[in-house]
Amino acid sequence: MIARVWRGWASRETAEGYQRHYELDVAKHLGQVAGFRGARLLRRNEGGEVEFISITYFASLDDVRAFAGDDPEAAVVEEAARKVLIRWDERVTHHQVAVALPD
Repeated sequence: MIARVWRGWASRETAEGYQRHYELDVAKHLGQVAGFRGARLLRRNEGGEVEFISITYFASLDDVRAFAGDDPEAAVVEEAARKVLIRWDERVTHHQVAVALPD
């Protein structure tokens, strides 16, 4: 399994908007991608900003490419997210899941 890790930052005023976007729009989109195996959105207050870390799980790098396109390290940041985020990583990292503990 592959973990795809990305970070973005929002103001405290727009952070709830990004979280809602992730819960609704991102979840719907990812649910339609073959090989999608789940996701987590981490949130941390950082001064006057809120840092988000998105970790999405895919069965293989081929499944990541089905989601991200020919450049799998390119971040996929939808227009709705761009409206509420201050900044974001343009590139993502991919990691092989070495151990997965049950919830």
